[in-house]
Amino acid sequence: MSQLQETHLNRARASLRQAISWYGYLRKSGQLSSKQELASLVKPEIEVLTTTLSKLDSNVVRIAAFGLVSRGKSAVLNSLLGEKILQTGPLNGVTQWPRSLRWKPGGKVIVELIDTPGLDEIEGETRAQMARDVAQQADLILFVVSGDITRTEYQALLQLRQAQKPLILVFNKIDLYPDTDRKSIYQSLQVLGAGHPHAKPLLPDEIVMVAAEPAPMEVRVEYPDGSVSYEWETPPPQVDELKQTILNILNREGRSLLALNALIQAREAEEIIAQKTLDFRQQEAEDIIWKFAKYKALGIGLNPIAFLDIIGGVITDLALIRSLARLYSLPMTSYEATNLLRTILLSSGGLLLGEIGSSFVLGLGKSSAVIASGDNPLNITTFAGSAIAQAGIAGYGAYAVGKAAQVYLEKGCTWGQLGANTVIQEILTQVDKNTILYRLREELIIDN
Repeated sequence: MSQLQETHLNRARASLRQAISWYGYLRKSGQLSSKQELASLVKPEIEVLTTTLSKLDSNVVRIAAFGLVSRGKSAVLNSLLGEKILQTGPLNGVTQWPRSLRWKPGGKVIVELIDTPGLDEIEGETRAQMARDVAQQADLILFVVSGDITRTEYQALLQLRQAQKPLILVFNKIDLYPDTDRKSIYQSLQVLGAGHPHAKPLLPDEIVMVAAEPAPMEVRVEYPDGSVSYEWETPPPQVDELKQTILNILNREGRSLLALNALIQAREAEEIIAQKTLDFRQQEAEDIIWKFAKYKALGIGLNPIAFLDIIGGVITDLALIRSLARLYSLPMTSYEATNLLRTILLSSGGLLLGEIGSSFVLGLGKSSAVIASGDNPLNITTFAGSAIAQAGIAGYGAYAVGKAAQVYLEKGCTWGQLGANTVIQEILTQVDKNTILYRLREELIIDN
């Protein structure tokens, strides 16, 4: 498993380096130097790619704790650290801002624990947005509850699930519940904690019971002289199970977690870059598409040989795709352009293939008219009619291919041999069924 994790990490690094190389070229290209506005637009996303690669190389796992106020998030992290560093207390909103602490639970593993404000604080929308930003950066999420999940907690849990990150539900303050209540609440959490009524119940690694800061207990003390007194003592934290669960996850799939989270962030950054570029180049793209549509219509309409119509049309469509790719500064080889054209033709529901067939039939009629033309004006009229119809079909086909290529190019930056989506799918198809990553398969696997 460790060898597989190392492979996942190396594949993620290669994907990020390729993306940075592509968009580094985009930022420095002469085309962009004349469009400083676009360079400014994509700069934040390129910095995200660079930062994500640096985080991946540092091999630090980020674990963020979330939950409503007074659920004991800070206490849970303190108990993992073995010392009270984060402020805790009975008042709501003790944690005002996210705070990070380094934790070395054992071996060479380095963890960054992140404490966050309560998700339900009054006037807490800014903090809630901050929490969502932290969730995007986290490799693993701890969602802390202290009993049955409330409606507010359930909604917060659903929002965190949207971050598509592995999540452990931490049932804190179990010292306040008798064993029968604990069992009942645990079973309820197994179902609701999955975040969807039809989702599978949580695995043992996904729900842990703790008492991070147990309530003081009154104990009876008997002295040698027979006197008796009562004192209050605070039991030690009960977090060994949570600590062991985290260690098991890190040892079993920690590097895969790092790789997957880095790729998810890279995918989002690349899609934003592509979308910004498409928006910025929209008018230029329209001009290119119309230019190729006119060239294709004119060339095929005037060409008298039907077979060459098909070849010329395909060559024109490929040139159009590569011209759009160059406009968007996205790398596109002839092989990739051919694959994209084939995908567009097949995904059109047969419409474009039907247009090609119709064009070919008209081309045969046009060719026959040329061969048999002689001095017969009727044949010339037939040729002109077929040519006009064929030109219209060819122009429409080129325009349709161009518009479809825009959509594919927007997403295409994340596909390919080392594309973020490709490597994400590789990782998710290789993870074991007993891993916490396995739950993310249906959420993250995307059809190409």
